[in-house]
Amino acid sequence: MAGLMTNASATNKAVLDRYMRLPQPDDKVMATYVWIDGTGEYVRAKTRTIDFIPKTPSELPIWNYDGSSTYQAEGSNSDVYLYPVAIYRDPFCLGNNRLVLCDTYKYNKKPTESNHRNSCLEAMTAAAEYEPWFGIEQEYTLLDNDLHPFGWPKNGFPGPQGPYYCGVGANKVFGRDIVEAHYRAALYAGVNISGTNAEVMPAQWEFQVGPCEGITMGDDLWMARYILHRVAEDFGVNVSLDPKPMKGEWNGAGAHCNFSTKAMREENGIAEIEKAIEKLSRCHVKHIKAYDPHEGKDNERRLTGRCETSSIHDFSAGVANRGCSIRVPRGVAEERKGYLEDRRPASNSDPYQVTEVVVRTTCLDQ
Repeated sequence: MAGLMTNASATNKAVLDRYMRLPQPDDKVMATYVWIDGTGEYVRAKTRTIDFIPKTPSELPIWNYDGSSTYQAEGSNSDVYLYPVAIYRDPFCLGNNRLVLCDTYKYNKKPTESNHRNSCLEAMTAAAEYEPWFGIEQEYTLLDNDLHPFGWPKNGFPGPQGPYYCGVGANKVFGRDIVEAHYRAALYAGVNISGTNAEVMPAQWEFQVGPCEGITMGDDLWMARYILHRVAEDFGVNVSLDPKPMKGEWNGAGAHCNFSTKAMREENGIAEIEKAIEKLSRCHVKHIKAYDPHEGKDNERRLTGRCETSSIHDFSAGVANRGCSIRVPRGVAEERKGYLEDRRPASNSDPYQVTEVVVRTTCLDQ
């Protein structure tokens, strides 16, 4: 496995800096194309040179790659196409260089099985009049090169959960350098990252993206994930989006989805929030299948009804209750308007699938 390489394989970043200071020709731009591979939870990337600064995705050329090496095609017909859909500033190469988020399409120009953006965009377009806003709380775990949680004792466990959430101090948090580097890099890139904090399990962190309207939620979260993996790579640390990286009484990792429509955000919007919760209650199984890449199999390990989760088998809702499927924040209940929080999506969920199914259920009645 790639994550099992030892620190002996690390390179000297000071040497790299000498080359990165070399001036780049004014008429050359490095465009790094980023896409979701066939696993539905990991990203790939490759870079090409273009001779202009792109302003819109449509200006960029359609490219291709070997899909047989990304679980998306057979070797006998391996070309998969990359269609640029969003552009970000490149926090690694700087200057006029760009990160380019792409959709993936098969040889017959149909979406690959892991391309959920295509149908998500259709849903967001159909629901545009509702002005759906999303915010996703992305939890993740930092792992050392032996795939053990970063900073944990090698022959045991840290102390019980309690002092780590939003903790301060070398004995309470591990990997803050990576977190702060990622935050700054995401802001530079143009991702709508809105915050970060240490989570309940040591070596586990969270960042929030949003509020974003419609398809932008999925675009920004996927690019934020790419940037996180890339930053951690520079530090020689691995990022895990596994929903339950450690067995037992350790908190799992989710991607809680905050959702509202224009009507929910207006006066007495609580009535619309309650209507949405009622619709969600009738489609629990459908949502669980959309909330991790393996149709609920990953979330089974996390949604046990323990460690601040609801049971995967039952739908529940409540005010300020972190053990419910849907949580209505205390402030929303008091102001009688705002948003709801769907706590079911797993940390490795595809935000395109999550936001699409929420919109189809609550706005489009599908």
